[in-house]
Amino acid sequence: MLEKYKTPLTINGITLDYTSETFVMGILNVTPDSFSDGGKYNNVEAAVAQAKKMVADGAKIIDVGGESTRPGYERISDEDEIGRIVPVIQALLAEVPAIISVDTYKANVARAAVEAGAHIINDIWGAKSEPEIAQVAAQLNVPIILMHNRENQNYGAGFWATAKADLEESISIAKKAGVPDTHIILDPGIGFAKTTTHNIEMMQHLDDLVLMGYPVLLATSRKSMIGNVLKLPVEQRLEGTAATVVYGIEKGCHMIRVHDVKEMARATYMTDVLVGKRLYEEEA
Repeated sequence: MLEKYKTPLTINGITLDYTSETFVMGILNVTPDSFSDGGKYNNVEAAVAQAKKMVADGAKIIDVGGESTRPGYERISDEDEIGRIVPVIQALLAEVPAIISVDTYKANVARAAVEAGAHIINDIWGAKSEPEIAQVAAQLNVPIILMHNRENQNYGAGFWATAKADLEESISIAKKAGVPDTHIILDPGIGFAKTTTHNIEMMQHLDDLVLMGYPVLLATSRKSMIGNVLKLPVEQRLEGTAATVVYGIEKGCHMIRVHDVKEMARATYMTDVLVGKRLYEEEA
């Protein structure tokens, strides 16, 4: 199978050449209740300032979320979510030189976000909660990130085989809707419908996920897996996050989604050099 991650994609003037750089996606939650930064950036000025900082620190993509997806989150209406994110997306488009992704699983919200200027749809339900979201991606000609998720933690006899089948179902939904292969990105869904043991196993299978042929986004930032392993609260998971980022890049991941952009961009750059993705040139 042709490896889609070897096909560069240019979005908003930024070329995503996954063979020469691991791309950093900065998390911008415009919500009052996200698990680690709720309420910090839920007005346009604060959101734009944070996005500018993340770009200065090394992010090429800003992921805007208007509904918390922390464990036990409460769904809000499409209208409320659109009201939170559209003004922010419009402001970012005018002021921040970055690719903008929208973190939503709702088709109506995705459509409103892309029509407002967002460039990528990031769906935590892998187009399974509202399959129409894949039609939105196809009709508006934007990439869609399909995250692994499911309603339960019952993986039968084999975790990876089941998780892979789940992702293949998401890919099938997207392709049947008309999304081209070059617009599909996969996310292993660390922290969703998985025990800590499942999360660790998914990390250990990242190279197998990469072999499915699509670009892979790794989103481990401050997740409970890190807290459970290190016995640390959310605000003390920086080093654990860095370890997962480095490990993920070594396994072949192409993008990382993080809160702490400066630190993770540095870890990413260093790892890219070590794995041969970026070249280091001696100073004259």
